Amino acid sequence: MAAESCGAAFERLVTLGKVTSVYGVRGWVKIYSHTEPMDNILSYSPWQIKLEGRWQAVEVEQGKRHGKGLVAKLAGSEDREQARRYCGAEIAVERSRLPGLAPGEFYWHQLEKLNVVTESGEKLGRVDHLIPTGSNDVLVVKGNAESVDRRERLIPYLPEQVVKEINLETGTIRVDWDPEF
Repeated sequence: MAAESCGAAFERLVTLGKVTSVYGVRGWVKIYSHTEPMDNILSYSPWQIKLEGRWQAVEVEQGKRHGKGLVAKLAGSEDREQARRYCGAEIAVERSRLPGLAPGEFYWHQLEKLNVVTESGEKLGRVDHLIPTGSNDVLVVKGNAESVDRRERLIPYLPEQVVKEINLETGTIRVDWDPEF
């Protein structure tokens, strides 16, 4: 795919990680992955890399775990200086390339920006992002003008216990949560 502007491309892309720094002298880069397990990001190629505000396709020639992280060799990156241009760049893939999910399962990107309401209908805000904590994920909900208040709330992502319903069509998540928390 040719490089294109951020607007139209971003609607069909899902960010899966980021290039953090160069690795070695042969054009490899260190990768931060949002996928679980983290090395799943290496199964997608080409990556869409955002450089200078534009997305462009880049083939992944090789990739592997290294210590607690990942490293990858991208096509056209033969030395440290060529690899440096990717530092800080977001890594995305086409939404259509993500595997399907079982009923009741969701990708994080599907939950972000959804409105969060209590079971009694009080608006708490929108999901800004999620945080993995090990035992369960956490919804970071930021209040807005329509909310009970404008504070940030950390709500555990516990389906059936706290998260009672997710409705992608209406753009809402219904939770059993005290608005005072």
